[in-house]
Amino acid sequence: QVQLVDSGGGLVQAGGSLRLSCVASGLPFSGYNMGWFRQAPGKEREFVGRISWSGSIKAYADSVKGRFTIPRDNAENTVYLQMNSLKPEDTAVYYCVASTGWTTRSYDYAYWGQGTQVTVSA
Repeated sequence: QVQLVDSGGGLVQAGGSLRLSCVASGLPFSGYNMGWFRQAPGKEREFVGRISWSGSIKAYADSVKGRFTIPRDNAENTVYLQMNSLKPEDTAVYYCVASTGWTTRSYDYAYWGQGTQVTVSA
């Protein structure tokens, strides 16, 4: 059974940083591209960023480019979302995702974490 367990969310002031973690089990982690989506109240789910299975290719939404990075540790079956210079508009539930494809479309990701809440105060 595939499981993605997200953690690390919380409340932070604008300009601060948070690091989210996602631990995967039940799949060959090093063979999967990983990513993050987020969903704010009343808004559609939004692509945040993705990292290739090897870690050599990364891509980010324009809204987070230069502020967020996605490292991964294949030995630990873990992907991270390092968020710096946080803004109130980054407030959302963040979801870790896994796919064998290389895509920004949410419906292409077969596996999802349970989500972790990030709240950024002004």
